[in-house]
Amino acid sequence: MTTIQWDHTVHNVNHLEDVISRFKENGLSAFKGGSHKQWGTHNALSYFGLTYLEFLGIEDRKLAENTDGSVCFVKDAVAMLPAKEAISRVALRSDDIEETAASLKTRGLKLSPIMDGKRLNSLGELIEWRMLTIAGEFHGLAYPFVIQWKGNDQERLDKLTASGLIQSHPAGDVTIEAAVFTVPNPGAVAAHWQELFRFMPAGVADSSAKLDIKGKSFIFKQGKENRLTQLTFRTEARVLKGTTITIGEADYVFK
Repeated sequence: MTTIQWDHTVHNVNHLEDVISRFKENGLSAFKGGSHKQWGTHNALSYFGLTYLEFLGIEDRKLAENTDGSVCFVKDAVAMLPAKEAISRVALRSDDIEETAASLKTRGLKLSPIMDGKRLNSLGELIEWRMLTIAGEFHGLAYPFVIQWKGNDQERLDKLTASGLIQSHPAGDVTIEAAVFTVPNPGAVAAHWQELFRFMPAGVADSSAKLDIKGKSFIFKQGKENRLTQLTFRTEARVLKGTTITIGEADYVFK
């Protein structure tokens, strides 16, 4: 059976250097990832194992504005920036993107073709992946997009660690625990995502619902924002524990 995991989170920002500096001030490793020359965007990355943060900025606005609409995260950045620095959506990692596409189509969703993506990383190495995007939204919340990397998870982890792209954070051990989505109807959205991506339910309350994503969580809470507003992390690092780093309209909470 196909495995789907939480791959990364896209946060649109105006200045990559500012985010890198902010993270480093708090003992977190972040670095420039590279440029998407075909889309007019560039990024900075911060890894927490294979689940990571992608801070996405616009490098060539004209090119980004003319990018095909199916590349949803680029269109998100164009729509949001420069006025709104916020998290746009999450990426889910599939180990069989063709099967994932077939499964989503049976549920009546409009999908992009499976596309090839690439960029040069900070070491000048070519990074390649395959991806698909899901058009539209459910109850106002944008769908995730789906990505499949070359090689299996262990191979990627070993390679990224050996290259130094995945490294220990100066503050100490930090792991991503949950993504918190603020939506008007938490139960309905959680049930829909559970059905689409075969996630396991992990609890329902009057104003929230929770899904298990291979040991991490997507939490849907009552509110009007209709977007991912907060990421929570688990750490014993004294400089981080009990703190919140706010970047634009997103909170990074360390417990």
